[in-house]
Amino acid sequence: MNQAHYHLLLNHLPIIIPIVGLLVLTVGFIFKSEIVKRTAFAVFILAALTAIAAFATGDGAGEVIKNLPGVNEQVIHDHEEVAETFSILIYVLGGTSLIALWLNWKQKTYASLFAVIVMALAIVVIFFAKQTGTTGGIIRHTEIRTDSMGKQNLGNKNENDD
Repeated sequence: MNQAHYHLLLNHLPIIIPIVGLLVLTVGFIFKSEIVKRTAFAVFILAALTAIAAFATGDGAGEVIKNLPGVNEQVIHDHEEVAETFSILIYVLGGTSLIALWLNWKQKTYASLFAVIVMALAIVVIFFAKQTGTTGGIIRHTEIRTDSMGKQNLGNKNENDD
């Protein structure tokens, strides 16, 4: 297996896990359950750890595929830029969740404030996760590319073809 294989194995985790964490945290707020909130914080910490692994394999994956037919280096670069922002944000989410977990565990008065901050960060992270996943998918999935006018790129098919 090469770096592209490892990246493909890992890259979905930091995208999916924050969604699960947000759902768990929402349930914790609805049912006013501190243990469920703590579970959500742990899920976000796990998401940050998986992002480290996915990010670490990204450059190697880019090197493996950059010379393959149909791969555009600008598309790889665009994905790298979005992935860097996403990585920073998910690391912040993981760190903030670690603090929130500790505050909740120690039953500090401002633990609820941190829970709200974590929820807001999670929403931002999920937005950038979607962007990162989409730009990564575009590298090899030409069917989801759009042209400069925002129209879907349908490959070699002409408008007159039926």
